[in-house]
Amino acid sequence: MSEHRRKPPQPQGGGRAAARRAAQQPSGRRGASSRETVTESHSGAPGEGRPYSSRAEARRAAQKGGRGRAAPSGKKRLIDYPRYGKYGWRRWVPSWKQVAALSIAFLGSLLAAGSVAYALVGVPDQNLASKSQNNVYYWDDNTPMVSAGSGPNRQNIPISRIPKAMQDAVISAENKTFRDDPGVDFKGMGRAVYNMAMGGNTQGGSTITQQFVKNALLGDQSQTLSRKFKELFISMKVGNEMEKNEILEGYLNTSYYGRGAFGIQAAARTYYGKDADALNPSECALLATVLKGPTYYDPAGAPSLDPRATPERNYENATKRWKWILGEMVNDGKLDRSELAKYSEFPMPKQQKQNQGLGGQTGYLVDLAKAYFINNNDRGITEKELARGGFEIHTTFNKKKVDQLTKAVKKVHDANIDPEKRPDTDTHVQFGGASVEPSTGKIVAIYGGTDATKHFTNNADQTGAQVGSTFKPFVLAAAMESGVRDPNLGPVQNADQRTQISPDKTIYDGDNKLKIKNYDGSIWRNEEDKEWLQVNDGDKDYGPIDLRYAMQESANSPFVQLGMDVGIPQVRDAAKKAGLLESSLVGGEVPSFSIGISDPSAIRMAGAYGTFAASGEQRDPYSVTKVLESGNTVYEHDDKANRAFSSAVADNVTDVLKTVVEKGTGKNARLSDREAAGKTGTTDGNKSAWFVGYTPQLSTAIDMYRMDDNAESKNRQFLKMFGTGGQDKIHGSSFPSEIWHEYMEEALKGEEVIPFPEPEEVGEAYNGKGVSPSPTETEESPSPSESDKTDEESPSPTESEEEPENEGPSPSNSDDVCTNPFGCPDDGNNQGNQNGGPGGGGPSPSGTPTGEATEENDNGFFAGAGG
Repeated sequence: MSEHRRKPPQPQGGGRAAARRAAQQPSGRRGASSRETVTESHSGAPGEGRPYSSRAEARRAAQKGGRGRAAPSGKKRLIDYPRYGKYGWRRWVPSWKQVAALSIAFLGSLLAAGSVAYALVGVPDQNLASKSQNNVYYWDDNTPMVSAGSGPNRQNIPISRIPKAMQDAVISAENKTFRDDPGVDFKGMGRAVYNMAMGGNTQGGSTITQQFVKNALLGDQSQTLSRKFKELFISMKVGNEMEKNEILEGYLNTSYYGRGAFGIQAAARTYYGKDADALNPSECALLATVLKGPTYYDPAGAPSLDPRATPERNYENATKRWKWILGEMVNDGKLDRSELAKYSEFPMPKQQKQNQGLGGQTGYLVDLAKAYFINNNDRGITEKELARGGFEIHTTFNKKKVDQLTKAVKKVHDANIDPEKRPDTDTHVQFGGASVEPSTGKIVAIYGGTDATKHFTNNADQTGAQVGSTFKPFVLAAAMESGVRDPNLGPVQNADQRTQISPDKTIYDGDNKLKIKNYDGSIWRNEEDKEWLQVNDGDKDYGPIDLRYAMQESANSPFVQLGMDVGIPQVRDAAKKAGLLESSLVGGEVPSFSIGISDPSAIRMAGAYGTFAASGEQRDPYSVTKVLESGNTVYEHDDKANRAFSSAVADNVTDVLKTVVEKGTGKNARLSDREAAGKTGTTDGNKSAWFVGYTPQLSTAIDMYRMDDNAESKNRQFLKMFGTGGQDKIHGSSFPSEIWHEYMEEALKGEEVIPFPEPEEVGEAYNGKGVSPSPTETEESPSPSESDKTDEESPSPTESEEEPENEGPSPSNSDDVCTNPFGCPDDGNNQGNQNGGPGGGGPSPSGTPTGEATEENDNGFFAGAGG
């Protein structure tokens, strides 16, 4: 045996006898004995515990197997988590006993919390819910304008005075199981809570009981999880403790029906001028209809709250739902079919009226401020919540300027409009106006009509009246900003392939009945394959003229062709960048788009021209600076300016419009102590006339039209103004420019005289389609005898030369030629404006605008928009 042979380890105790016994044991026993030295802590970590107390204990641990580790010993914890005796991820998986215990504990806690919440909430009191406060509106100097709200327009009545037909209509439309259900739609509530928890859309209660509870929670109208749980417990308590008739009475007495009316009694008086118990089933079905949402189902419409809520669209919505509700009442056995036959005619409500305290211009101002706040606050405050009152609304309106604008309109109206003397031409004459600060966007004054309690449409807002040639500055701006397209290049062109034009160096053909071409030189044809001959007012020929002179004389032909060369999409984009709403602009790419067949509001026109006054910096017009509730600010206007055009483009537009006022069709608007810029506009069939102009401090738009918009009918139409005010034809250069002048003289009295910026040179020389003038012709195109006329030489407002516009072309001998700037419809009798609104020329289904035949034209061709 080698002397280097390794010896077995010697035991550390017991002497030779212990060593001898160890050597005599089998290898398995020795292994077990060696494992006696392995220890483990209570948590299972080796090396941290005590030695086994006996050989038997070690043997039992070895027999349990494992990875050479024995299961720990010791007393278990009260809550065995992480789990005792488990390793790795298994230590963190609770046992089924633990899961069951936790579930029972959670449900018990939830039940206890629910019981406490149920005990603490109270049943709503409809009398408390019916209380309201007025809203206080302030002028721009923070002095009170008026207190207005729905306080006087609320009155609770008992269920005995609410017609059975009204009860049945609401149940059939909203909650067929109302009489039998527990009052809570748990599935709907769960869906609403889940959607809000996941960041989705908020949802309201789906049962009549839940809606009553929602109406009664005046102190908290937020759409939050806590509010939903509160609403749930109150709804459960209401369902258990209140009779169904009590709930239905409370719901009908606290619901909002629009027009500031809370409760069925106020709604009956507001819509039909009668008490609730006098309503018939058809009227009840209509009031049940508006509960769906007054903004979109009140037949009167609410375009100030949403442009989509036009009277025409709302009438259609209301009619459909009204019929459906009556049908459901029949299906539910609540209305006999024989009785249904009595109600085939739609129960058109009365015209909406203002409270007597909102007479004059005040009602228009309040409605405008209310609509602006509802549409622009970021807290989701709705018309219904605002109608409950308690708000302080600080407006931009200047009392002095509002009075000055009202006086200017009244002065011109009273001096010229005489319905008794000229009943066929001077009835239903309407004026509208708006005045905006270009540097801020503040609406400082509006004229909405004679009296908000008698004339219910705000004429300063969108009325459907087309703007005519006041649209031409946007065509000029687009031509200088985007440039005209090169006819030698393909349809896809970038900015480098366009020519930025100069208003003084760009020449276009100003002849009457000009054949309009596409930008590539091909003849433009409508969908009937007819050519387009653009007419000027009085069939006047101008020959080759520059764009400044074309704007000065309001010639149509140059701007229609210019719009085609630039591209109608670019012209539309320029108008939108200036501040016009896309919803007010007609669709399609017809040539007449450039001469004003769209119908923006006076407010938006004043704001858009204000963009030119501010050297291309655009601000949306606004009417509310801040709103307070209980002393806390819930809304504050944030000044946001956009760069719509370069200063070079905007200032050149202003310089051209200065020429219009100084030498052209807008001379009636000249101010005594300062320069002004502006444009006249008159439209197809002489149905509207405009003047829009500005100084650096103030931009104002005035419009005039004839329409009986007080008629309780959805078929309102614009009427022609030939002979109105004793004039052969109404132009923008007559009454509208006179009103503008009267107002601006007073509004700017004492204000600093600020000149317009000197325009930078922009663009380059360009010859329009079919024009090849020599440099001499370019220099001399504006005739000195025309452009430099003195006041004495200028024609009177009644003469057509003062404002060129389309009287209507002579009948053409060719069936292949269309001289209508609005397109040639099939029968020449299409009516309705381009946005589906009242009156005016509207689009055909294909998007080609239509007009209305003029008296001078017997062959179906039409007059177009003009200066």
